[in-house]
Amino acid sequence: MTGRLHTPHEGMPPLDESGRPLSFFEFWPMWAFYPPVFFYVLWLMLRYRGILLPTVANPSFPGGGFFGESKAEILTLAVRHVPQWVAPFIVVDRPHLDAHDNAALSALTASAMARLGEAGLALPIVAKPDLGCRGAGVKLLRSESDVRAYLKAFPPEARLLLQQLVDFEGEAGIFYSRRPGEAQGRIISVTLKYFPHVLGDGQSTLRQLILANPRAGKLAHLYLHRHASRLDSVPAAGEAIRLAFAGSHSRGAIFRNGTHLVTPEMEARFDAISKSLPEFYFGRYDIRFARFSDVQAGTGFTIVEANGAGAESTHIWDRNTGIIKAWRDLMTQYRLLFQIGRANFDRGFRPLTLAEFRRWHRREKTLTPLYPATD
Repeated sequence: MTGRLHTPHEGMPPLDESGRPLSFFEFWPMWAFYPPVFFYVLWLMLRYRGILLPTVANPSFPGGGFFGESKAEILTLAVRHVPQWVAPFIVVDRPHLDAHDNAALSALTASAMARLGEAGLALPIVAKPDLGCRGAGVKLLRSESDVRAYLKAFPPEARLLLQQLVDFEGEAGIFYSRRPGEAQGRIISVTLKYFPHVLGDGQSTLRQLILANPRAGKLAHLYLHRHASRLDSVPAAGEAIRLAFAGSHSRGAIFRNGTHLVTPEMEARFDAISKSLPEFYFGRYDIRFARFSDVQAGTGFTIVEANGAGAESTHIWDRNTGIIKAWRDLMTQYRLLFQIGRANFDRGFRPLTLAEFRRWHRREKTLTPLYPATD
């Protein structure tokens, strides 16, 4: 699904696929999993005397990066201060277009292609909405016709990013935290993201391979529609078929807890990057890399997204994480978030108002169902 052939999980720590394929709560609906965390957050609001303190956890991020924030604004900040670590991108504002105005769509596509060239970017590229989370609307675009189709399907009066493809199998989420005034921050969570594959046997169709896979077969609804055009094809013996492109758990990526693999060099690098970003204290970097051993040495990775106060310690979706530990880890994360928000409030920074938060929340929730299907 990318620009070159990859060995599955190339450059990643070995993926143990023995044992149970899923934890029992891994794909519970939000209303079933989050209530204990929700009630704990209500207590934190009282304890730290502020409902929207998370929106001031990172004063340099719009709304602290808590919800409804602009990916472009955050990445632009990162490019300004640590350009060597960030995947370059351009921003495209999708105007209203008449459904039958092919000339206008062609002009918009030509403009986007020209701007990609001016920025030194070439196909394939990654398209993603400026507002959104959990991999919504993320798509790999291989050709100009793909760019045209994405722009056509994208909701009007909304913004999108076209970003350089970092064409490696390795992906991870690195969660960083530092209290204002602390000399050094720390990595509190590492999530290793594995892209699911099935292996052809020369006899079974892709549909049969997906349904027979111990994990993918339980999540077939996440994969079958993406490969609808070739479900009845028969992959060659030994051919690896990648089932998902976006590194999102809800879109079918496999998450493993890699927090125990943090090294001093790795922590020092992310601390230095984070300190280079003005008034950044709490959030998750999504990175891609050729070898995780390089990341552990503090080098060899590219940031594709920087998430603020609304980020989650996604290592909890490791199939071996128990539900009590998952709740406890999220509660620890939110306690840190409110402590940082309170400290910044006491330093004179002001959070969003409820009206502002509702407006931002409504905008993202309205747009998300309208995005093109995720790869």
